[in-house]
Amino acid sequence: MIDRRTFGKALGAGAVGTAAALSGRLPSAAVSEPAAPPGDRTGPAGGRGGEHTFLGPLKQVRAGELSIGYAEAGPAAGPVAVLLHGWPYDIHSYVDVAPLLAARGYRVVVPYLRGYGTTRFLSHKTFRNAQQTVFALDIVAMMDALHIEKALLGGFDWGARTADIVAVLRPERCRALVSVSGYLITNREKNEQPLPPAAEWAWWYQYYFATARGKSGLREHRHDFAKLIWHNASPTWHFDDATFDRTAAAFDNPDYVGIVIHNYRWRLGLAAGDPRYDGTEDRLAAGPAIAVPTVTLDGALDPFVPAGGGAAYRARFTGPYAHRTLKGVGHNVPQEAPQQFAQAVLQADRL
Repeated sequence: MIDRRTFGKALGAGAVGTAAALSGRLPSAAVSEPAAPPGDRTGPAGGRGGEHTFLGPLKQVRAGELSIGYAEAGPAAGPVAVLLHGWPYDIHSYVDVAPLLAARGYRVVVPYLRGYGTTRFLSHKTFRNAQQTVFALDIVAMMDALHIEKALLGGFDWGARTADIVAVLRPERCRALVSVSGYLITNREKNEQPLPPAAEWAWWYQYYFATARGKSGLREHRHDFAKLIWHNASPTWHFDDATFDRTAAAFDNPDYVGIVIHNYRWRLGLAAGDPRYDGTEDRLAAGPAIAVPTVTLDGALDPFVPAGGGAAYRARFTGPYAHRTLKGVGHNVPQEAPQQFAQAVLQADRL
């Protein structure tokens, strides 16, 4: 979820960007994926899931200390869009975004983050580290392994934070950025400062995860826990069981619990990271500006997003910029509003 320090601030009015509309949904015949089995689609009219249920055969690539699982759509020679999921979600957040962008000529790469799906550590001896820097390094290593020189990066939740960090640390690898909830780079020192009680309430699960009971609870009830978060974070998204179950399978990764717990404990200063990245974390804690062309998105019903149309983080983006607040949309923006997310990608690439 987003940096807790941005929640509950007094905000002014923010700039609102606009985007040209996509020319309708992608025809199913143009989808670069095998046909789903009969009855394996949930139509948008039902309000439960998207048009597509299948991202395509999963691939694996050795990258850094991981074997990263990913799905891919679109022409191999097209401009690359790397789309990053958050917690507790997975690559299926982009199941409808990917074919829309593939139809526009993009090569779309959607990886499982460390601890999710088919992504695995290459060695059992590797520290199961989940501090913010390592997710960005994973994505750069994946781009290297796939010979991707430069990509548009898009993400929400953990994925937005990861994309933001790549844009800061390796701007030459980032052609443009779509960041849901804006600037999410964590400053752990600021995270130690309390918020008003009403604001703290939204982050209850972080404090639960700080306890041994919370770790056991996540291990024993990971699927029910995720479903509760989905309902709370996206109050108008009436997903069905099949939609949830497709994603919940990604939580059966053997490192899922360890990665989730370490991530949230590290953010609160309750767990150490890898000393090799101390210098990088110091740089990120200073709140460096992002200069690449950026579109930020907020779901108007997302309980973790401050009011104000992006004003809380506007100054952090110093390059070409646009912002959109999506009415009736909660936290999982790409899956709740795939057309709007795809529009943001096209707009960011034109800035």
